Order: sequence, then C-alpha cells, then structure tokens
Amino acid sequence: MSAQSEALHKLIKEQQQGAEQWLHYWREFSAFDTWQFWFHVMMFVTPLIILFFAMDWKRALQLGFYGFNVHAWFFYFDDFGTTQGLWTYPYKMIPYIPHSVGMDASLVPVLFILVYQWTTKHNKNYYLYTLLLSLFLSFILKPILVMHYLFKFNSWVNYFHLFLTYIVILVLSKVITDFFLFMKKRAEEKPTQVEPKKKRRKSRFK
Repeated sequence: MSAQSEALHKLIKEQQQGAEQWLHYWREFSAFDTWQFWFHVMMFVTPLIILFFAMDWKRALQLGFYGFNVHAWFFYFDDFGTTQGLWTYPYKMIPYIPHSVGMDASLVPVLFILVYQWTTKHNKNYYLYTLLLSLFLSFILKPILVMHYLFKFNSWVNYFHLFLTYIVILVLSKVITDFFLFMKKRAEEKPTQVEPKKKRRKSRFK
C-alpha cells in the first residue's frame, strides 16, 4: 500500500469512527426524548407550512430558485464551519448531518424567500430589508440559540463573522437569480425578433 493510500485509509477510518461517535452522542443526548430534538423538528416544519400559505405560487419557480440559492450557500458556509470546528450544534434533528437541518433547509431560506417576495412585489429595496433580516439572524436569533445551548462557538469566530456570511449569501442569491431571469427574458425575446425574418425569406420563394 502506497503512502497516499495509507493516509487516505486512515482518514476514512477516522471519519467513520467520528460518525459513530456522533451517532452515539445523539442517541444519548439529542434523540426523540429531548425537547431540543422536537425544537429542531418544529424549526424545520413550521416555516415550510407558513411558506405554503404565504408564497405567491404564480412566481413559484423564481422564488423557489432564489430560495434554493440561499439554502445552498448557507449549507456550504454552515458545513464549512461545523467540519472545521468553528461552531457546533449540540443538538440535531438528524445525527448524520453535522449542521442544523431546520436552519439550513427551512428557517433561513423561507425567511429570505418571504422578504425577497415582498420586496420584489412592492418595489422595495431588497438589500436594505435582507440586511435587516441578516442583523436579526446574526445578533438576535443566534444569541438566543447560544443562550439555550442550541448553538456553540468553538473558536475565534463570533456573531459579526456570521453576519458577514449572511451578506455574502444574500448578494450571491440575488445576483444569480437576476442573471437567470435576465437570460430567460432574453431567450424569450429572441423568437419574436427572428420570426419576421423567416417570413420574409419564405415570401421570396413564392
């Protein structure tokens, strides 16, 4: 076995052992018999129910695409923070995922979707209101989670660093969504410009 294969085998084995230890920890301290587990379940289910009734379904694809962007970027940042040991969720809904499913897949994306929907519908400043939402998530919600030991800093990071990640997320999600909307609109306008040329070409052969 080469040195590279041996090092890789060692990393995989340590990763498997770490997963087993997290599963044991979850069964012991974060399973179905704890209020923290059901808190995470509610944090996952409740926003989705609210979104179902509050969402403008005529714009479902646009809002869903934007929300998925928020989810993806937040997932990447959260995954980086937890795997690097910068922060931890002491209680989880799913033991095999190192971060909070309720935060990453439901609460944060839904809040941003609703703000995005409201600002675009009423022609409000998207960046202002998502900035206010980011301030709330970083400096109000996260400290409450820390207070109840649902979120824990492990290293040099603090609430301001979390706030910066939200800013990156809200900008990237908006820019990417706007880009795809622009390309969609551009593609829809092209046939109307080409069609008259086709008709003129046909008339020449008559």
